[in-house]
Amino acid sequence: MFSIKGKNMNGKTVILPIVAGIIVGLGFFILYVFNFTSYASEEPETCMNCHVMSTQYASWTHSSHFGEANCIDCHLPHDNFVHKLYFKANDGLRHSFIFLTRTEPEAIMIKKGGAVVVQENCIRCHKDVVTQIGGMLQGVENRKCWDCHRFTPHGRERSLFSVPNAEVPYINSATPMWLRKILEKK
Repeated sequence: MFSIKGKNMNGKTVILPIVAGIIVGLGFFILYVFNFTSYASEEPETCMNCHVMSTQYASWTHSSHFGEANCIDCHLPHDNFVHKLYFKANDGLRHSFIFLTRTEPEAIMIKKGGAVVVQENCIRCHKDVVTQIGGMLQGVENRKCWDCHRFTPHGRERSLFSVPNAEVPYINSATPMWLRKILEKK
């Protein structure tokens, strides 16, 4: 036991705040390095943070949806804000884990939950068309919009190599300049 300014202190009283400060500081550093604030954005460039969505981004920029709908419009639910936020956080954590463990597949395919959301959003945006052709769709209730509209909006190719020369934006690196200089020397 020792004293600081007349107060008796034990080791836990001093070490605990230091350890907590280190953990909190490390947490903020990790959020900074991973450009965490960009994930709050609804801009399509946000999806490029992990650099594995190049094919999807490039094909979207050449689709009829470019300028009309972005990633969020199709790939997140729009029924309420809490569901949208939960879905975005859940997908983001899964995508981050896949990226950090380098287990991303060569061909990125939508998951079942994502397909449900995209189908709901196709109908939400194109409800006038869907109601006009609704009577013609008897017996095909389980079909998805993209069963017929195969090239909308990402095209048929799903490989990372399908658009090798695509020009896609990348968010600036969060790596500090001093660290970049050290890494470039090696």
